[in-house]
Amino acid sequence: MRISNGFKLLAATAATLAVFTAAPVATAAEQVVKLGFAAPLTGPQSHYGDDMRNGLLLALEEANEQKIELNGKTAKFELVTRDDQADPRTAVQVAQQIVDEGVQGVLGHFNSGTTIPASSVYHDEGLPQIAMATSPEYTAQGFNTTFRMMTSDTQQGAAAGEFIVKDLGGKTVALIDDRTAYGQGLADQVAKAVEAHGGQIVAREYTTDKANDFTAILTNIKSKNPDVVFFGGLDAQSGPMRRQMVTLGIEAPLMSGEMTRSETFLKLAGEAAEGTYASLAGVPLQQMAAGTKFEEAYKARFNQNPGVYAPYAYDGAWNMVTAMKEAGSSKPADYLPKLAALQRSGATSDSIAYDENGDLKEISVTIYQVKNGAWEMVKTMVSKAN
Repeated sequence: MRISNGFKLLAATAATLAVFTAAPVATAAEQVVKLGFAAPLTGPQSHYGDDMRNGLLLALEEANEQKIELNGKTAKFELVTRDDQADPRTAVQVAQQIVDEGVQGVLGHFNSGTTIPASSVYHDEGLPQIAMATSPEYTAQGFNTTFRMMTSDTQQGAAAGEFIVKDLGGKTVALIDDRTAYGQGLADQVAKAVEAHGGQIVAREYTTDKANDFTAILTNIKSKNPDVVFFGGLDAQSGPMRRQMVTLGIEAPLMSGEMTRSETFLKLAGEAAEGTYASLAGVPLQQMAAGTKFEEAYKARFNQNPGVYAPYAYDGAWNMVTAMKEAGSSKPADYLPKLAALQRSGATSDSIAYDENGDLKEISVTIYQVKNGAWEMVKTMVSKAN
């Protein structure tokens, strides 16, 4: 019995060893490449975060299908996701969590107010970061790790301000912003452009990204009788704001940035949305280099239409993957130079490239207007950065 039991024990031990030694063989040719992602995934801005995440997931799933070889192994890209709640303090905590997960790069954050403080954490770790944030401050910090997915507020604000004066004939403009890095930054750039083109800022009011009653500031603005009202902020505020403008009898049109160009704004503003303008980086989806192809793939994967940010997130993910592919490595130090020198054709543009700060070289901004309850393109401005 002892001998028999001994043989059984040896056999069991051998089988156990076989399991432990066989496992590495099965995964030896595969390397998990973790990429960090953070955005508001709960609360009133969650639709922005969901849209961005879907674009990233679509890109990484396509990359996994291609069996890209990095460091001599087939790369399996995984997204390490965190909810930063659109809160700067939470964003820094989340950034450290992402770093602790051992990521090889970061695709986020979404808001400028969260991206900027988090970028220091990633830079200290030498991690390349491609963010949706549009505030000029993000890439002006002197970090070699910061890159954008979209046109900056400097570029978008310049186009919006020019449109207000030249196309809308807005000689007098009232500005409102929500005091976030995004809202204030965009409004500042619009103010500069309006004045540069001969317009005048007759009122500058402030609110928050959680407010929903704007009666006091709108009453003050009405007394100034501006030709145009510009708001730098989110659709959660611009929707009610537009309704209240109509209620107060303010005849000036409302113009805002890309966060207002959404279905959420149309729902919140209702019939009052009619005539509202919004600027958006890039060109309409159907006019993008591979916009139609992207839209078809997105619908097939998520069973819904892509939002504003999905195609830019998709290209951002592919930019990072392409840099790794060109370097043959997922190590940040290896592929960072390739990312900085990147030149590729993507969904949003056929000439994606970065300048020395990590800003996109191609500058395109489209103006939209609500007509018959839907957003329609009015004008697109495209130029190349020097």
